[in-house]
Amino acid sequence: MNSKQILDGPALLQKIRRIAFQIFENNFEEKEIIIAGIVGEGFSLAQLLCQNILEISSIKAQAVAIQLNKDIPYESPVQFDCDKSIFENKVIIVVDDVLNTGRTFSYSLAPFLSMHVKKIQVAVVVDRNYRKFPISADYIGYQMSTTLSEHVEVVLSDKSRLGVYLR
Repeated sequence: MNSKQILDGPALLQKIRRIAFQIFENNFEEKEIIIAGIVGEGFSLAQLLCQNILEISSIKAQAVAIQLNKDIPYESPVQFDCDKSIFENKVIIVVDDVLNTGRTFSYSLAPFLSMHVKKIQVAVVVDRNYRKFPISADYIGYQMSTTLSEHVEVVLSDKSRLGVYLR
């Protein structure tokens, strides 16, 4: 299957840096924020956002991995790679590479509803606008309209292929 590159590596990194600045602007009074990335490219995005936020601000940004089965999220529990107590009274930014139907985000946000957090925000590299669940992103790197049969792939973990691709 042919892939068409939508964003190359430098353009993708520029979008991520812009998201980091937006996060800082909206949370400049915070001492610490948690950036929780959905395992896969979402966690890679969380790590890059933390790195950028640490470079541009005095906010302590910590990346946390959210583990869930994207194919059947309703059958497996959502888990974190840390103790849940770190979320207490913090701003949480949940991130993933692509927001499509909102299903994955809906399940990944569920555990935060039983915690005392200050605020929850959502960040994505690509927003495809095919909502089936009531999720919207606070921070968007790139919006694109695609057909339902097309697949958007964001590559952050493989530096040799860094970019956004449409298949």
